[in-house]
Amino acid sequence: MNTMKKFIRYYKPYKTIFFLDMFCALVISLIDLAFPQILNYLNATFYLQSKDAIMKGLLYLAIGLFVMYVIRSICRYYVSAQGHIMGSRMESDMRQELFDQFERLSFSYYDENNTGEMMSKLVSDLFDISEFAHHGPENIFISLLKIFGSFLLLLYIHVPLTIILMIVTICMLLFSLAQNKKMQATFMDNRKKIAGVNARLQDSLAGIRVVKSFANEDIERNKFSESNLQFLDSKINNYHCMGRFHAGNNFFQGMLYLTILVAGGYFIAQGTLSPVSLATYALYINIFVAPIEVLVEFTEMFQKGFSGFRRFLDVMETKPEIRDCVDAQDLTDVEGVIDYHNVSFSYNADEPVLENVNIHIDAGKSIALVGPSGGGKTTICSLLPRFYDVCEGSITIDGKDIRSLTLNSLRKAIGIVQQDVYLFTGSILENIAYGRPDASKEEIIDAAKKANIHDFIMSLPDGYDTYVGERGTRLSGGQKQRISIARVFLKDPKILILDEATSALDNESERHIQKSLEELAKNRTCITIAHRLSTIRHADEIIVIGENGMEERGTHEQLLKENGVYANYYRLQFEGLDD
Repeated sequence: MNTMKKFIRYYKPYKTIFFLDMFCALVISLIDLAFPQILNYLNATFYLQSKDAIMKGLLYLAIGLFVMYVIRSICRYYVSAQGHIMGSRMESDMRQELFDQFERLSFSYYDENNTGEMMSKLVSDLFDISEFAHHGPENIFISLLKIFGSFLLLLYIHVPLTIILMIVTICMLLFSLAQNKKMQATFMDNRKKIAGVNARLQDSLAGIRVVKSFANEDIERNKFSESNLQFLDSKINNYHCMGRFHAGNNFFQGMLYLTILVAGGYFIAQGTLSPVSLATYALYINIFVAPIEVLVEFTEMFQKGFSGFRRFLDVMETKPEIRDCVDAQDLTDVEGVIDYHNVSFSYNADEPVLENVNIHIDAGKSIALVGPSGGGKTTICSLLPRFYDVCEGSITIDGKDIRSLTLNSLRKAIGIVQQDVYLFTGSILENIAYGRPDASKEEIIDAAKKANIHDFIMSLPDGYDTYVGERGTRLSGGQKQRISIARVFLKDPKILILDEATSALDNESERHIQKSLEELAKNRTCITIAHRLSTIRHADEIIVIGENGMEERGTHEQLLKENGVYANYYRLQFEGLDD
């Protein structure tokens, strides 16, 4: 019931459409219930009159029935069209809410969940919810109205026969409830398995270049086949449950007709029921049974929609680990003084990544982090924009604890250039403008010039309107990197993080990009993660991070004189691995 209350609130913006939809459903039900009564009246009274009276009354009868069915058609149109539109609008609202929630969730959520599963919740789950949102209230309302209305009229015609009918109906209801629980479990399993299919598909297609480079298409086919067959098995179990459900309900519907014919014949023989009344009774049985069939079929839709909505709620009720505190303040007039005070962090409680890290960076100065992979260099940088929160200690910018600042203002003050550049599908202009969406074209071009990419862009047939392809596949690594640098130039942050920005590039591209990065770093507080030591010689401080935390720190010259870990790295890189 709590879940249903949460679902019902999505009807609130469309309550006018909803109540009109229910009103039209009421009119349709009343007209359907009225027809057997009209026929009964005609058989009992109207058709027993004289020929002239019948001929005179037929015109009024035809006009009345014509108007009645015109009204029914109009109501049916409204229920079918506006009802579905309402469901689609609710689906759109939920999809937007779900996407907004995905945008709010912290990195830790994405560390634990697959993109394909999230897409499944965003697309297929919400479609079933939409169908349930529209057909649910309408089917339940019309069906219950017809069932109770016809039941009352059946009681009016013959009470004993209706009591027998009710006993069979109760047995049918108990059977449906028992099967319904089994169907609910299978539908939820269906959702999980199709999410697994989507996850496997997304993973394989996103890495298609790696797949083909290793000629591992057969491996991917086998992995997809495994997920696909698991989904098939789940669907087979589901359809077995549905088969038992529908077969059992059809059996009980047959028992209803059997009851009417046998018990009706008995009561006719006893003289308590007339053949004409039994004929009218049979018409109402059709009205009584038809909505039961609708409710039986609706059960499948309900289970799909309800299980989809529960998965939707699972995401919506996930609290972002990183969010603004109650009295968070905007970070303004940024100078760029950064301090890590006794910072400790772990992704899980058993494996500490950082312990008692202390770093001070003056405004406009640069530090470099070097050392083997897995030492925590990227983690140190990820804590600054609060992609994750420190477990102990604090990080301050200009003396302000970053947890007391709004995430929006904090992250706008920090620019990040990463090794793995992500370009969005669209044009070069749109990708550079991502750094500041309200920038003018002149500002975008100026940023491109500073990143040494303008001349290349102008050499393309479509210039800044050139389509980059999915994730920038039409561009080289160096070109993508310079576009990402232009993006940060446009953002113009006071604090800069360079996370191995040149490590994946060839020497010539590195030289070009290093010049761009040096220009970008001017008058900014800069943290650089680098494996190529040539790129950090001029850093104001170099910190060597190893398995035991911060092992050395100082300038390039100081660390070479100490002849420690950094000096060893330097010799390995510049004097040859053989030595």
